[in-house]
Amino acid sequence: MSVSVTWHGHATLSLDVNGSKIVVDPFFSGNPATTTKADEVAADFILITHGHGDHVGDAVSIAKRTGALVIANFEICNWFNAQGHAKTHAQHIGGSFQHPFGRVKLTQAFHGSGLPDGSYGGMPAGFLLTVDGKNVYIAGDTALFSDMQLYGRAGLELAIIPIGDNYTMGPDDALTAVTFLKPKVVIPIHYNTWPPISQDVDAWIGRVKAETESRPVKLGVGETYRV
Repeated sequence: MSVSVTWHGHATLSLDVNGSKIVVDPFFSGNPATTTKADEVAADFILITHGHGDHVGDAVSIAKRTGALVIANFEICNWFNAQGHAKTHAQHIGGSFQHPFGRVKLTQAFHGSGLPDGSYGGMPAGFLLTVDGKNVYIAGDTALFSDMQLYGRAGLELAIIPIGDNYTMGPDDALTAVTFLKPKVVIPIHYNTWPPISQDVDAWIGRVKAETESRPVKLGVGETYRV
């Protein structure tokens, strides 16, 4: 398995999975935490967790420019179709599908999902990626929930979780999430973009090291972790 993860700030990620270019929640234009431009981003696939503007962001323009397949829930895929991008694959919570780069399962997330134009965005989601028998969990925007323990039973190479509080789980609940998920490595995201989600990430990293068996990795904006 060859998987690398680059954090672009907030909740935007680029993954290289065995050579396939995947972008998760592309939000570049108007993102105060990133230096990457939307027109610089390569994408074979785009994964969307939910419909909020700080997650859909530049997805339509990137999809049209690159011809990427958009993977999201049914309602978000229909919205992309209405924006003039027909190359979509709709799934729903609990459903999985074998895509060219690996298997993708939509997991539940406790959040909202209205689209920028007011359209209904369906249920928010996370993603469980299985590549060559190894699992990577991207939680999406979510509160803590006990079923994270079930995802942990699958054995996780990596979990990527929000810690910003206010809109998602904060540091305390995110620490509990780590104990539920038991990933080998955990990467925090969705923090310090704006004042309401400002957090001391170094303090959280220290707690993960002291209170769990997982290895925390703090990525700087634009930095890459290789699984």
